[in-house]
Amino acid sequence: MKNMLYFELFNMAVFWLLRLGVLVALLAAALLAIRALLKKHRPAPAPAPSKTLAQALKDHRTRCKLTQEYVADALGVSRQAVSKWETGESEPTMSNLSALAKTYGVTLAQLLQDVG
Repeated sequence: MKNMLYFELFNMAVFWLLRLGVLVALLAAALLAIRALLKKHRPAPAPAPSKTLAQALKDHRTRCKLTQEYVADALGVSRQAVSKWETGESEPTMSNLSALAKTYGVTLAQLLQDVG
């Protein structure tokens, strides 16, 4: 009789441990599914600015099919100054940036849009 009681207690303990194991496995699966969903719906990071100021200036000039000499004459600077701006050796002043934007037919914000 005593052995029978121990046997039933043992069976009951195994039964509850198995139920607990199944519960833990289901909880782990649910957490992994939630993690995957959150990862899938995470907003994409903002793209890094792709251009330097020099690249943006050259791109706008070539888009407008203008020569460095024409831009230099329009701004009252040397062609070498425009070349240095487009190679990154120097940067134009704020007034020259405004004049460049006007020459290229864009706003200052559009001129600097992709500049990082």
